[in-house]
Amino acid sequence: MTLQRIDNGKGHWYKLDGQKADGVTKLIGDGVPKPALINWAANTTAEFAIDNWAELADMPSSQRLSELKGARFAALDKAAKRGTEVHKLAEKLIQGDEVEVPEELAGHVESYVRFLDTWQPAPVLVEAQVASRKWNYCGTVDMVIDLPDGRRMIADIKTSRSGIFGETVLQLAAYRFAEFYLDADKNEQPMADLGIVGALAIWVRSDGYDVYELPADEYQHNRFLHVATVARWAKTSRDLVGPAVQPNTLERAA
Repeated sequence: MTLQRIDNGKGHWYKLDGQKADGVTKLIGDGVPKPALINWAANTTAEFAIDNWAELADMPSSQRLSELKGARFAALDKAAKRGTEVHKLAEKLIQGDEVEVPEELAGHVESYVRFLDTWQPAPVLVEAQVASRKWNYCGTVDMVIDLPDGRRMIADIKTSRSGIFGETVLQLAAYRFAEFYLDADKNEQPMADLGIVGALAIWVRSDGYDVYELPADEYQHNRFLHVATVARWAKTSRDLVGPAVQPNTLERAA
């Protein structure tokens, strides 16, 4: 198999032609600044402290500090788990399968079912792996769908409380302009042959849903490649700093 997705615990990674390849969302996460996360982390920690004041007061100082440090990561894990579960259910629902819905996700599933009933998307690809050998990246497409008006769209489901971020444009552009996807038999097929004409982000919440059309075009794919370059540079940037030097060891300019 030329492209493999390896799931390990809370995350996953990819192998392309036997070698580890970069994931699209990881590249975007490492290459795009997220200043809003700083405020989010501070607010989440403060809210945890207020909500658990009595319990924290009874703890030794070191344990209290550990609890406060971990509060934001616990919140991230909870949100990530919710998103993963919603995606698994959505994959089955769009293909007409019956699902057993956990009580805590009932609102999200009802919202997604309303999306399906209203938009009537016909699935072309669902949870399909895509890759680019030229640019060495891989990813997993939520779905490619045909709409009743004849348009074929690439689409991504988001469940975050904050809505759709601009990075989703880069994500969908990277998927749309990958070189190939794996079909049901794990054979490579050209992405270009799908005839995708646009991109949608579907924001699914417990109280409803919204759909956004995004400009995930070749221009934005080029921007994704710039982001990927920054992410890869940041990953290896410490290697550019060698050992400390003394005056007599400095290289002289030619």
